[in-house]
Amino acid sequence: MTIRPICITGEPVLHERAKEVTVFDDSLRELVADMFETMDKAPGVGLAAPQIGVGLRVFTYDYADDHGNERRGVIINPELELGPILDEPADEDTEIEGCLSVPGERFPLKRAEQVVLTGVDLDKLPVRIEAEGWFARIFQHEFDHLNGLLYVDRLAEPWKEISTDIIKDNGWGKPGISWLPGRDNLEA
Repeated sequence: MTIRPICITGEPVLHERAKEVTVFDDSLRELVADMFETMDKAPGVGLAAPQIGVGLRVFTYDYADDHGNERRGVIINPELELGPILDEPADEDTEIEGCLSVPGERFPLKRAEQVVLTGVDLDKLPVRIEAEGWFARIFQHEFDHLNGLLYVDRLAEPWKEISTDIIKDNGWGKPGISWLPGRDNLEA
């Protein structure tokens, strides 16, 4: 397993729809193992393949429930069914989101409270997960990555303008910028 560099916003693979996985082989298993290693080291609760420069529809997740039961896995070629999204501003205390591809920043974002995620695992076996709360938020965030969207692309004002200024001030928003978990401490 290898910890891979995480692409920062501006890398083209982060801003285009990822391709369906068609080959389930050892290289896919290696990719997923590297994704778990990278996600854990960052640390993060989810990681999409485009975030490490691979334009495939794959993401990993790791988020314990309220009772400490681990929910960790990989989903390949996912589909996501959203519950309703309330038409109100995001709560600045309880709906704060961050992203390893916009490291160190956090902004409020309204998301659906419930989702149903379907896809397959590494053995092409069907996966179906009903999620709510933060677990649902993680799935929406990672699914967006597979469609070329970062959470900052969805922000309402004034957060959209603030995030745009931060990206510009950091020199991000262009190709070739990444960070390496374990070496760079950008998520602190």
